[in-house]
Amino acid sequence: MMPCAASGRVLLALLTLSLGCAAEELLCACDVPHCSQPNCTGKVCFVSKRREEGAITQHRGCFSQNILEHCHTPVTEQYGMRCCRFHMCNAQLEIFLQGEDALVKTPSLPNLLLMIFVPLLSLLVLVALTALFCWKLAQHRHKHSDFGDTDLMLKASMVGDSTLEDLLSDDCTTGSGSGLPFLVQRTVARQITLMECVGKGRYGEVWRGVWHGESVAVKIFSSRDEQSWFRETEIYNTVLLRHDNILGFIASDMTSRNSSTQLWLITHYHENGSLYDYLQRTALDVETCLGLASSIICGLVHLHVEIFGTQGKPAIAHRDLKSRNILVKSNRQCCIADLGLAVMHSQGSDYLDIGNNPRVGTKRYMAPEVLSEQIRTDCFESYKKTDIWAYGLVLWEITRRTVVNGIVEEYRPPFFDAVPSDPSFEDMKKVVCVDQQTPVIPNRLFSDSVLSALAKIMKECWYQSPSARLTALRIKKTLKKLNNSVEKPKPEQ
Repeated sequence: MMPCAASGRVLLALLTLSLGCAAEELLCACDVPHCSQPNCTGKVCFVSKRREEGAITQHRGCFSQNILEHCHTPVTEQYGMRCCRFHMCNAQLEIFLQGEDALVKTPSLPNLLLMIFVPLLSLLVLVALTALFCWKLAQHRHKHSDFGDTDLMLKASMVGDSTLEDLLSDDCTTGSGSGLPFLVQRTVARQITLMECVGKGRYGEVWRGVWHGESVAVKIFSSRDEQSWFRETEIYNTVLLRHDNILGFIASDMTSRNSSTQLWLITHYHENGSLYDYLQRTALDVETCLGLASSIICGLVHLHVEIFGTQGKPAIAHRDLKSRNILVKSNRQCCIADLGLAVMHSQGSDYLDIGNNPRVGTKRYMAPEVLSEQIRTDCFESYKKTDIWAYGLVLWEITRRTVVNGIVEEYRPPFFDAVPSDPSFEDMKKVVCVDQQTPVIPNRLFSDSVLSALAKIMKECWYQSPSARLTALRIKKTLKKLNNSVEKPKPEQ
């Protein structure tokens, strides 16, 4: 008895539902003569078709009453109607009079031949054009190496006979960015032998590796800093960054070693290490000090300035500039490294690409507006100004290690006398924002014209108001004038 009762209740519910639906006003397509709008409302939507004197007319509309007898009218050669009961259901509804559907579905022999041969002929023409295009493309690739798959395979198989200089000078770009083709990058990475660990930090490790007798630097990222690896890989492979004062990128690879995934970034190797390491062990003369300062600002200008054209680049702000992220080359020029936190901006699209890295910059080098959380994160200029603050601190580190009148001080990091060795965010915020302190500039610097000029630049990098700080381009021009004033005149040829 229970199943029958349940079935009865379900049937009653369905009947009630259908009656409710039937009673609902429906929106229908309407093109009958009395319709002033393309739609009408009623209880039932319909399509009707009539043949008169050989001509067929079709109309769509609605009934204000649920007139079922009209809907059930049999379709004849002269007249037919179909009904439906949901919104706009008659818009696509079709009806065929007796004999009409047969005419439609059974085309004549000439029409049938056309229906078969026209698509077939079109297909043959398309195949012929495709074959011609492929042949032309193959001819073009044969004459001009265009980094097709075959060329990549060939280059990857021949990298053992090349040097890094050959690869980077010949194929330093895939057309849009500065990276080698990905297949070549992976091949280079798998041919590197790690020799010695030359640095460790929260980011991971840096190793000196050897590739066919040449030293390279291999930065192995920790798993918690994988976003930095992704960001650097993205920037180096999409932006033309070849510059004397930007660390040279060679390859990036995700590889499996010791049953774990390792993220590698392979760059040029500089045996002097970071500026931080170099300053620990090296006292500078004024000329070297000026050379280091000038080369860093040249690299920063290259990052900050947008270059237009096919070989252009967006503007880039570093966001983590510090002495540990600057390397010293054998010619005592610097190059800027670590673009894991960089942001990019193009004036044309006005799109600010801040990446997807949860990592923040180094607290010791943070500008006041970052520490106070007042920085305008939607404005690219704001990020450039934080780089200038950090550059001023790096300049202080360099000048402090410069010998003046036989006097030089031991290396110390910025704010060494105001915060602990590993300062917290709150430590830095109190010193920089609340107390508004800046590093103390040694008095002895003012006895030298060059170092005095550098001290003035530092102060103009440390204004609390970001808009008052110098731009990288202005600093570069000032240092160029300074360089020209101290250079010895060259003998005439």
